[in-house]
Amino acid sequence: MDRAPGKPGRSRRVWAGALVSALALALPLAGAGQASAADVNNARNAGFEAGLSNWTCSANSGTTVSSPVHGGTSALKATPVGQDNARCAQTVAVKPSSTYRLSGWVQGGYAYLGVTGTGTTDVSTWTPDSGSWKQLSTSFTTGASTTSVTVYTHGWYGQAAYYADDVSVFGPDGGGGGDPDPTVPATPGGLTVSGTTSSSVSLAWNAVSGATGYTLYRDGTRVTAVSGTSATVTGLAASTSYGFQVTAANAAGESPKSATVTARTKDNGGGGGNLPKHAVTGYWQNFDNGAAVQRISDVSSQYDIIAVAFADATGTPGAVTFNLDTAGLDGYTVDQFKADVRAKQAAGKKVIISVGGEKGTVSVNDSASATNFANSVYAVMQEYGFDGVDIDLENGLNATYMTQALRSLSAKAGPSMILTMAPQTIDMQSTSNAYFRTALNVKDILTVVNMQYYNSGSMLGCDGKVYSQGSVDFLTALACIQLENGLDPSQVGLGLPASTRGAGSGYVSPSVVNNALDCLTKGTNCGSFKPSRTYPSLRGAMTWSTNWDATANHAWSNAVGPHVHALP
Repeated sequence: MDRAPGKPGRSRRVWAGALVSALALALPLAGAGQASAADVNNARNAGFEAGLSNWTCSANSGTTVSSPVHGGTSALKATPVGQDNARCAQTVAVKPSSTYRLSGWVQGGYAYLGVTGTGTTDVSTWTPDSGSWKQLSTSFTTGASTTSVTVYTHGWYGQAAYYADDVSVFGPDGGGGGDPDPTVPATPGGLTVSGTTSSSVSLAWNAVSGATGYTLYRDGTRVTAVSGTSATVTGLAASTSYGFQVTAANAAGESPKSATVTARTKDNGGGGGNLPKHAVTGYWQNFDNGAAVQRISDVSSQYDIIAVAFADATGTPGAVTFNLDTAGLDGYTVDQFKADVRAKQAAGKKVIISVGGEKGTVSVNDSASATNFANSVYAVMQEYGFDGVDIDLENGLNATYMTQALRSLSAKAGPSMILTMAPQTIDMQSTSNAYFRTALNVKDILTVVNMQYYNSGSMLGCDGKVYSQGSVDFLTALACIQLENGLDPSQVGLGLPASTRGAGSGYVSPSVVNNALDCLTKGTNCGSFKPSRTYPSLRGAMTWSTNWDATANHAWSNAVGPHVHALP
């Protein structure tokens, strides 16, 4: 969150968006390279089941592993080191003047898939780091005299190792041989319930050799398809029992359904106390940066959660304190502040302390600092009567020790503690990112993640396309990443500036916010991106800040607040 008025987006955010925009030009055009019934996969050892046979990796960067795998029992792991990008390639026999579809599944660090020597236009595609398997695909046409091409994968300098599996060069038989046709995989075993909330059930099962994906069924109805061996089914009713089955699939077909396991969702309640189903969060500024100076009592009643910004770091690693800016807030005293907090709570509102902000330097990177964080935040909550904490650490966090700190804090504060987060867009692009991992680690005590849809530039949506900030598509396609990768819809909110002065970029009118909420919860008022399903229990929206909202005559809260509270 920006303290300074009209502050432009930080350079590293703009760089991330620009990189995505530039590299996205390599993505293939939809509809290219239609296959025929006689087409085959011309790649050999496409699933790395025979080790690195037929593949050559630069600088000995490649090996095969048994986990993670997309299909079968093996996958490629390749690690960039120094000036080597971990390029693994094989020569594939093809027919001249023919169209081929190149595809493969990747996971881990930045990963690229491409082909050279086509005799026409060589092509490639890529994805940023990912905690789950993603499919890359593109098409190419061979030249009039081309009889072989080189297919390759590679990572990126300085990035983590990447994994690749199930590569295919699908098209006319080039005569060089390929892997045998797949057979229908066996039925998955070991289906178990790994977790429940009031509106979701998480399940896991054993991998099946030769499977390229799995389909989950709820009470006999198909609900989701995934590439891995776990999934979370959301949008369920509280205190309700459901039966689940899973099947395995590949190009040859789908296996019979597994034995049924039964799971019952939890009662409503738990982390987050008695918040309404749909809630509005607003940040209240404990400083004067040109926005309207407010007391807590001045905050609009449309706000259900008021996040006091910010707690300050101390000289003790991980520890924080809160100091009311009495001088900057026109003489607002601590006693008046505490009384106003109690009055808001009596009116059914939650008031929490936010840790971090754009300039926050709180660092929790070992067990000692995690303990200091939990103890000090709890002390601040006790002193001022706060209902919980907001994590707005924009300069990085350690998922392991922040998880430890938040669980320790929750044990002290009890199940009614409000826990919110406000990550930047780049922090929630992948479940491998520390912020996203932290949110998933504390999902059982997490109230809501209000990602900042501003000061970010262009970003990838859940459909792999690039979207520019400031549009309905940007809000919905990026929210989809969180909604489809482990967070319950009730834990997802849309964070936007209250006015053009509230952030350097990314402001949208309240009507755009409301359209995005409608698109996600009801499937209406969408832009070009429309989610594959709706999320009626989506938590709501957040704004920076109540002060900038007041400066603009409460235009944001007067429009978005009633809309959020009227959602289904």
